[in-house]
Amino acid sequence: MNLHAAAAHIPHGLVLTLVLSALLGGCANTPGKAPVEDRNAAGRAVPAALPPVTTANPVEPAAKPLHGAENAGKSGYYTVKPGDALIRIGLDQGQNWRDIARWNNIDNANLIEVGQVLRVLPPGMDAGPAKPPTAAAASAAVPRPVLPPGASASAPAPSTPVPAPAIATPAAPREGDDDVNWAWPAAGPVAAGFEEGRNKGLAISGRTGDPVLAAADGRVVYAGSGLRGYGNLIIVKHNATYLTAYAHNHALFVKEDQAVRRGQRIADMGATDAERVQLHFEIRRQGKPIDPAKLLPAR
Repeated sequence: MNLHAAAAHIPHGLVLTLVLSALLGGCANTPGKAPVEDRNAAGRAVPAALPPVTTANPVEPAAKPLHGAENAGKSGYYTVKPGDALIRIGLDQGQNWRDIARWNNIDNANLIEVGQVLRVLPPGMDAGPAKPPTAAAASAAVPRPVLPPGASASAPAPSTPVPAPAIATPAAPREGDDDVNWAWPAAGPVAAGFEEGRNKGLAISGRTGDPVLAAADGRVVYAGSGLRGYGNLIIVKHNATYLTAYAHNHALFVKEDQAVRRGQRIADMGATDAERVQLHFEIRRQGKPIDPAKLLPAR
């Protein structure tokens, strides 16, 4: 009897059972597990989600310290504040702004940053000892201990107090710098006098084109209109202690680094950046405005 004839005598149910057993046996001998797949509504396989990739937070590079930061608070140095310009810093420090730029290797006077510390005295010049702090300042500089509830306020102070920071002071005036032969810079009447903290100089009235004269011998350290509120401005440095400022001019007749003599016509009076024609005249001693009427001769 051949195989076909033998198969014909096997019941149909038994054949089906043998086929299923063979299939199940083949699956059991396959090593490993079958991959698990999710299927979406359309019946398509959806790959299993990958675990999230975690990365360490990138370390931000440390901010580059500003130029001269190590000199902050030292005598003879100035820390740039918002709104500062090199011309104004020079005026307030009693220095030629170009000198300040050179001492600090500044190529572009418009590129100074808030927090930048600038040398405002010539290199090698002794700025003088720092002014000692007052008792109140020294006390405020020492941190007070935090007392627990119920503790006595008379607890002993820390054994090692924190020293108070030094207060920067300008250089002492040079001997002979006060011997300046002053003259009135304009002939008109004084419309507004010096007022500490409000008006830094004298407002001298006149008409457009009236002569503006150098108040003493010196050298022009600024001539232009780059300082807001002053209009066409001239600044003359007379020595290491004194400089003068002439603002709101109509026309300027001198240039920077030009030597001028007492009584020389340096500008015409005007009203640039002002409400009326006037000369705003300042005398600054080591950059600090002082009352010009105390130095100018009696009329």
